[in-house]
Parts: sequence; C-alpha cells; structure tokens
Amino acid sequence: MKRVSALVMVLAAAACAGQQKPVASAAQVPTPPTTAPPTEIPSTPPGPPEFTAKVSKVSRDQVPYSWRPGCPVPLGDLRLITMTYWGFDDKAHTGELIVRANVTDDIVTVFEKLYAQRWPIKKMELVDAYKGDDYDSIDADNTSAFNCRPATGSSNWSKHAYGQAIDINPRENPYVTADGGTAHLNAKKFTERPMDGKGAINPRDKVVKAFAAVGWEWGGYWSGTKDYQHFSKGGG
Repeated sequence: MKRVSALVMVLAAAACAGQQKPVASAAQVPTPPTTAPPTEIPSTPPGPPEFTAKVSKVSRDQVPYSWRPGCPVPLGDLRLITMTYWGFDDKAHTGELIVRANVTDDIVTVFEKLYAQRWPIKKMELVDAYKGDDYDSIDADNTSAFNCRPATGSSNWSKHAYGQAIDINPRENPYVTADGGTAHLNAKKFTERPMDGKGAINPRDKVVKAFAAVGWEWGGYWSGTKDYQHFSKGGG
C-alpha cells in the first residue's frame, strides 16, 4: 500500500513539472525594436501674397476734392482700382488708383507685371488724401492717377483730368524743366537720367516697356521738359 502511494506521488510530481513553462534567461528575452524620433520638417515661411485687383464704381464721397461738376469725365465713367503693389520695404501692400473705365484693363495688366517683377512703389493713395493738391501728393512721393486739374503750365485739361494718366514715384521720377530744374526740393538729386536707385524709371526699362505694351506713352521721352513720373494714354 505504501509503495502504491509513493508511486502516485512520484507521478503527480512529474505531471506538475511537465506543466511548468521554462523561465527564459535575460539573454533570451528579445529586445523591442528601437523607434527613431520623428524627423522635424522645417516650416517654410509663407511667400508674398498673389497679386489681386478689384475694379469698382466711384462714389461722390470718394472724390470730394479731385472731381466736381464740369470736369471732362463724368463721375460715372470713373473706376476705383484696389490692387496689390510691391513696396519700398520689400513687402506687399494694397493701394488705390482712380482711372477712366476704359483703361482699367491697361492699368491692371501693367501693375500685375510690375508686382511679379517686384518693382517697388513708395505709396499709392488717392489724391483726395491730399485734398486734391497735386503738389502735396507729389511731395509725399505718392503714386496717383485721376485728378481733375489743368496740365502743368497750361489752361487746358491734363490727361489726369480724363483719368488716362498716372504719376509713379514722383520723387524718384520728377517733372524736370528744360533747364534741369524741379519744383520739389526732395527730388533734386533725381533729375538726371539714367538714374540708379529704387523706384527710378529709365528709358527702355521694364516700366516703360510694360506701359508701351498697352499703348501708354512716357513723359521721359518728351523733348525739352521731361516728366519722368508720367504715363498717359494717347499722349499728353
């Protein structure tokens, strides 16, 4: 009887030993794969905004000084262009010009091209920001277009009064008399051509070519008096 009991105990111990799983040594435990830290992709700074231009009708309160009854172009024939331009600070800005409705496509075409070329413009405000005073607008180096006024030194209407002329960076591109003088003290060093410098317009340069492509003439090609800031449709 004792021998049977001893045999049962041996068999039971063997069974328990068969059910136990072997313990793996530290050397046998697989090492989990190492996960590399995510690679940081450097962020690209946003580029300048795309050129945009919006053409809208002009209301009377937008031109309190530059238009009045009796001007050669009725108010309904004028259009406000709100568009992007490249500034002297190498940044994009939004400016405003008023021109005649029939030349809006010309102006948008030219200024889109100049913006793409990053050609700089100091500022672009309506001349009404200067109470319609052409001298003050020029002295502030303001690019502007429509202004119901006579031509310089004449009793006849200027092309600006028809909304078919524009003055660009007038400090860097002054009106120069035949004797080489200019009315604006801050423009005296810019009276010669060719002229190097930001915003200066020269014969056959990209600005002159862009306007010529849409049929506009440059005042820098006039004989005698030169108006380097001035572009107009149909001359004058």
